[in-house]
Amino acid sequence: MAVKKVLIVDDVTTELKRLEKIVVDAGYTAITAVSGKDAIDKTREQHPDAVLLDVIMPDMNGFQVCRAIKANDATKGIPVVIVSSKGEKTDKVWGIEQGAQGYITKPYTDDQIVAQLRAL
Repeated sequence: MAVKKVLIVDDVTTELKRLEKIVVDAGYTAITAVSGKDAIDKTREQHPDAVLLDVIMPDMNGFQVCRAIKANDATKGIPVVIVSSKGEKTDKVWGIEQGAQGYITKPYTDDQIVAQLRAL
């Protein structure tokens, strides 16, 4: 299945807008969410083809969101890529263990985001 619609989740507006521009400029449709709960609701309602997910957010962290997406039969097949400033090896391993298909550390390049989406 080719990725067409991407849900971008980040509570920092500048990061959200930057990722949205990268995704749209690469030819994808972008949906945005500013919280973990919002992200879970949008995966259920809008069925994106992929999720770019921040870890550090106020209501739920990205690891919790990833687990919730993967635990729901309706959304468990949606690939999740974590995009976070948390770049320790343990963070990356933990993200993959929660069900993420990829992990990109901030700061990132446009090419890293696009290449990850194309690889899904």
